[in-house]
Order: sequence, then structure tokens, then C-alpha cells
Amino acid sequence: MWITWGTDTAHLLPRLIAGRERGPLFLSGYRPGPHRRATTDPDDICPETGRARLGYDRARILLGHYGDGLRLQRLRHSSATHLGDTNTSANAIMAKTGAQIPAQRPALRQPGLAAVHQATETLSGPQRRG
Repeated sequence: MWITWGTDTAHLLPRLIAGRERGPLFLSGYRPGPHRRATTDPDDICPETGRARLGYDRARILLGHYGDGLRLQRLRHSSATHLGDTNTSANAIMAKTGAQIPAQRPALRQPGLAAVHQATETLSGPQRRG
């Protein structure tokens, strides 16, 4: 599976990674306690920091606290809406958001990585496009 990052986001990734070379990308603020560590998939624990992968529920809570009423699902839909406003193809939007291509629309095909990257860059800030 490929993840395409917009230029603006890609510039922030070094801060998020903070020198780590492996493990989950988004980490919780704390290391899990012994009970949680015993029940957590080892792939969800960063081998360098010991912190656990940030779960969807915790991300939802953090966004609710700091995001001024935003919701994760709303952000995903807003991205798709903005891409639609730029006349990006439906199959590129579906690939970007991880949506499945409906069986009723066999004419849609899975776009290549370049098409998804182009859709991602469509939403990047104008100061970084070049």
C-alpha cells in the first residue's frame, strides 16, 4: 500500500519521525503499561521509543479537544470535496481516500500512484508548488 503525502505535509514529516527509522508513524504520548503492552501487537509498538501507535479513538479525542470541533471523518470528506471542486477524476478521489470502487461502476479503474500523487498535490499550498 502506498501513501502519498502533499508537499506541505512531507516537509513536516522529519519532525514527526524525529530520527526514527522504523515502527508506527503516529505515536501516542506515553508508553503503554505492562498490561496493555502484553495485549498490544508488537508491530504497534515503536522499537526505538517504546510508545504505542496512536489509535483511531485517541486521535478522534485529540482532534475533538484541539481541532475546534473537527472530526476525522469530516476531514476525510472535506479533502474529497475539495478534490471534486478541482475536477479531479472520481477514481483518483476514491483511491486517495481509500474508498472501494463500487461494483456498479466497472468503468472506474484503480489509478496509478502518479495520478494519486497529482491529486494530493492539487490540495497543496501554492507557495510549495513548482
